[in-house]
Amino acid sequence: MEVAIVDYGMGNLFSVKHACTRAGLDAAVTTDPAQVRAARAAILPGVGAFAEAMAALAALGLSDALRELGAAGKPLFGICLGLQLLMSESHEFGQHPGLGLIQGDVVKLSASGGDKVPHVGWSAVRKTAPDAWAATPLSDTADGSHMYFVHSFHVRPANPGVAVATARHGETEFCAAVRQDNIFACQFHPERSGPQGLRVYENLARQLRAGG
Repeated sequence: MEVAIVDYGMGNLFSVKHACTRAGLDAAVTTDPAQVRAARAAILPGVGAFAEAMAALAALGLSDALRELGAAGKPLFGICLGLQLLMSESHEFGQHPGLGLIQGDVVKLSASGGDKVPHVGWSAVRKTAPDAWAATPLSDTADGSHMYFVHSFHVRPANPGVAVATARHGETEFCAAVRQDNIFACQFHPERSGPQGLRVYENLARQLRAGG
């Protein structure tokens, strides 16, 4: 298996698997920690509550497998809740520890400017620096491209340099994507973002073929 799509019962797995197939990735949905450890890369998708997701990952033995895969330097790609789970902790309905692969926390999205939470729909994704997307799955994405979001919380990396993209909901600017060593994760759903989202998966495929 080239890519393990981590199944802990809370992800839009069919859409992710379909996007991987279209991008030419040999990907399989799995609940098996051994398959996650053995894969060349892993995708951690997710929709739902943080604490419930962490409990499911732990119960299946996937928390340790993901930490080991990350420590081994293999590409790890988080999507939506999958991004949030990579952080140190979340303040969603209490305070809950995350995987701790990226230092920082997860906080409630502000309903500023009259915009309601959750944030559901298309928003422009902006670079945090001119070269922020180099050597990431966003490398050939145009700055300002619109991606599809569904979320009520957002991440706050402790190291601002980890954030590679931002987006806005009303008057609130939030981190839309992070990159730290072998980890890339985004708050938006590339598999639901049309052709520009599919390019994210195609770039991940090229990265793996190049040995990244």
